[in-house]
Amino acid sequence: MSEKYRKCVGIVVCNKKRQVLLCERNDISGQWQFPQGGVEKAETLSEAARRELREETSIVSVKELAVLEGPFRYDFPVAVKTKFGRAGQEMSWVFFEFLGEEDEINLNTDNPEFDNWKWADVDVALDKIVEFKFDVYKKAVDFFKSMKR
Repeated sequence: MSEKYRKCVGIVVCNKKRQVLLCERNDISGQWQFPQGGVEKAETLSEAARRELREETSIVSVKELAVLEGPFRYDFPVAVKTKFGRAGQEMSWVFFEFLGEEDEINLNTDNPEFDNWKWADVDVALDKIVEFKFDVYKKAVDFFKSMKR
């Protein structure tokens, strides 16, 4: 990994209907995404995904379905590069099935990142994501659609 790029894991959570969890960012109204976050040095992708999912959505009742290792790189726009001091992120993806009840999903966490959540068809993610992440999300969506039920 280049130090210019942060190692990151994206998290696709599906329900029993194969709808995926999308969350609306609290800093950019109308921008929806999958939960995601940084991978710490001693963590596996799966460990990082479980930690980030819990920190961002309170979800812990999941079964791992697959891992899609990258890195799949995207560059930040200039304003974001300046804010974070990095060129972008290098992502891998972890896919989970949600096994809990919907009241487990709670975005009012210690450091809230999202205002709203919803279950949606996986293709909706491509319509809702910020443009600079599109190619990386396309890889995750295509992989999810190829997974056997």
